[in-house]
Amino acid sequence: MRVLLVGGGGREHAIGEALVKGGAELYVVSKHKNPGLARIAKEYGLAKETDVSKVVEFAKKWAVDFAFIGPEAPLEAGIVNALEEEGIPAVGPTKEAARLETNKAWAREFMERNKIPGRKMFKVFDDVEEMKAWIDSYGKPVVVKPLGLTGGKGVKVVGYQLRDNEEAKAYAEQLIRKDGKVLIEERTDGVEFTFQVFSDGEKVYPMPLAQDYPHAYEGDVGPITGGMGSYSCPNHLLPFVTKEDWEKALETLQRTVEAMKKEGYPYKGILYGQFMLSRDGPVIIEYNARFGDPEAINVLAILDDNLVEIAQGIIDGNLRSARFENKATVVKYIAPEGYPVNPVRGVKVEVNEKAVAREGAKLIFASIDENYTLLGSRALAIVGVGDNIEEAEKIAQSAIKHIRGPIFYRRDVGTRGSIEKRIQIMRELGKDFEPNIC
Repeated sequence: MRVLLVGGGGREHAIGEALVKGGAELYVVSKHKNPGLARIAKEYGLAKETDVSKVVEFAKKWAVDFAFIGPEAPLEAGIVNALEEEGIPAVGPTKEAARLETNKAWAREFMERNKIPGRKMFKVFDDVEEMKAWIDSYGKPVVVKPLGLTGGKGVKVVGYQLRDNEEAKAYAEQLIRKDGKVLIEERTDGVEFTFQVFSDGEKVYPMPLAQDYPHAYEGDVGPITGGMGSYSCPNHLLPFVTKEDWEKALETLQRTVEAMKKEGYPYKGILYGQFMLSRDGPVIIEYNARFGDPEAINVLAILDDNLVEIAQGIIDGNLRSARFENKATVVKYIAPEGYPVNPVRGVKVEVNEKAVAREGAKLIFASIDENYTLLGSRALAIVGVGDNIEEAEKIAQSAIKHIRGPIFYRRDVGTRGSIEKRIQIMRELGKDFEPNIC
């Protein structure tokens, strides 16, 4: 089975390894050559992932049986549509279905007209004065979002990245001047979590929940990044997520897929719900139309199923299963010093891969080239898998000492202290629950 993988980040390295494990002959196209993917790929093409015609050209040249799309930008560019026009099926939503991620206002309006549970109050503005007047009349803290893709770094929340609603108005005005429109939402307090599912256009098959650490620095401070790490638990829940909360979040994702089909945009691929667990239950913060990064690394590390067969089930509309081991996972991302604001680039790092393996950890390559030169974004992910969260975290942490250079990482990812902090936030909000063991 010849499979084309589009993308060359850490998420795609994890996907590629799972596809090869499932029996795929792997072909890759990405803007830089990922060292981990280069080792397992039959052939490797260099091109921007959004250069749709070039990607299709590679797909036809290699006569692939199907494609698996990693990042969001090529989905917005219509890569699935273009591949399907050439008779090449793909795991990933069409351009129209991917609007769940690529057009945040469309996604909110979609949720509203289909009465999807977990939705929140929102307004879209194209007039600066109207926006300011509404925020003043609303009176409560707001969230300001660009409508399109921002790599997880464009959303700003009053009380976090913004001091007050006055700063929110100023930021929203910038976005209106730049993009023509802005999305304003109510702020929801709680703890975020990631719920990813496979969808064959009708049904959804859940993956283990994961929790990301988006802030650059320990203690959940500093600028927002693409994610400095994440963890998952052996029971596939999270310590602060009850079974009832899980069922409500799953219903949101199932109802989303059903409504997409009803509206004429069948959703096939990976659907990622970024939820905020509030005192009253899970609320959708945003959808993503692909695997998360780093959350893909968590779940694929414990996939107890064949990703090639899952992909074929998605494409054919008859997915039957998606099984995962009852193991804990911790992913710690290593980034260049200065990331994400002013990252070091062009400097080599030392990576002792054999020593990392001896620690029992797995190494995932991301924004780094074949000479181990930093390219400016998150460079390497270290993955620990264990029977419990302490064991998984210890494995990941112990392996990091074998990587040296102008780098940094968050030591607190997956630690008991950071998890207890999240449990405490929910308790302070008045959430009545008994924490799950992780």
